[in-house]
Amino acid sequence: MDDLLATLKAAAETTRLRLLALCAHGELTVTELTQILGQSQPRVSRHLKLLCDAGLLDRFREGTFAFYRLAEKGSSAELARVLVDAIPDSDPTLTLDLERLEATKRGRSETAAAYFRENAARWHEIRSLHVAEGEVEAALLRLFPAAGVEELLDIGTGTGRMLEVLGPRVQRAVGVDQSREMLAVARTKLEEAGLRHCHVRQADMYQLPFPSGSFDAAIIHQVLHFTESPAEVVAEAARVLRPGAPLLIVDFAPHTLEALREEHAHRRLGFSDQEVAGWCRQSGLSCGPAAHLPGDPLTVSIWPATRLAAAAAVPSSSPALTLSGVSS
Repeated sequence: MDDLLATLKAAAETTRLRLLALCAHGELTVTELTQILGQSQPRVSRHLKLLCDAGLLDRFREGTFAFYRLAEKGSSAELARVLVDAIPDSDPTLTLDLERLEATKRGRSETAAAYFRENAARWHEIRSLHVAEGEVEAALLRLFPAAGVEELLDIGTGTGRMLEVLGPRVQRAVGVDQSREMLAVARTKLEEAGLRHCHVRQADMYQLPFPSGSFDAAIIHQVLHFTESPAEVVAEAARVLRPGAPLLIVDFAPHTLEALREEHAHRRLGFSDQEVAGWCRQSGLSCGPAAHLPGDPLTVSIWPATRLAAAAAVPSSSPALTLSGVSS
């Protein structure tokens, strides 16, 4: 009872209740919250600390920024949602706060759109070399569980496209990436898609900030060809998966387009089935049949794997499967 009273006391203040309501609508920084509330940053920061200490808000670092959102787990998280839902929709203070929040989101969208426009040519140039993304996404959806996934991890989320595609099939999802610019684009896209149960974090794919066995599924989509050590990325993905959880690896089959190294920072020119299967075996994953979607000249490969129990024997990889004519 004492814990409940302490949590209620933390929320029982006008500004803190307004902060809870705002953070229920997405991830916001101290600067954004300060602008919306019209209060000083030190004051807003003190209120945020009290709410975080009470377990009503979650706080995540991203470089020099910190993002806040309504807590997702624990008894305090349930109470936070109840308190937010109890605020009347007609409350004039809340109405004004939400209007300012929408203006903040529009500003984010404009910034993200500008970044995407500046870099779109780079992505479109590569897309023209391989099979349509709709076909890749259709193949992924066939390989991904239709139901029963609570926690999904998207490693190297980029603009958050995989969260958009797979998000409707999971209860919660998080995408990680090192690029703050990419994460800004991803946040905007997820907000526009209404996927409030999906969020993104700045993190190192070689040292994921999650305990072992945290996720029911993971995906590494078009990331490994940029990395110095793909095997280490796969091993770290395997570490955070629960036994029996699927991992989908999507990347290019071996090719000879050297220009991708020079013009697009690709470290590796694709991967063979044997190479990926070897990384999976070393990481305690069972690698299933690879799916190949031929393009001109790049072929996109999908390697499905499953996290084995610690004591399970690791079988050899199965032969590859070629997919053609996949419709979106």
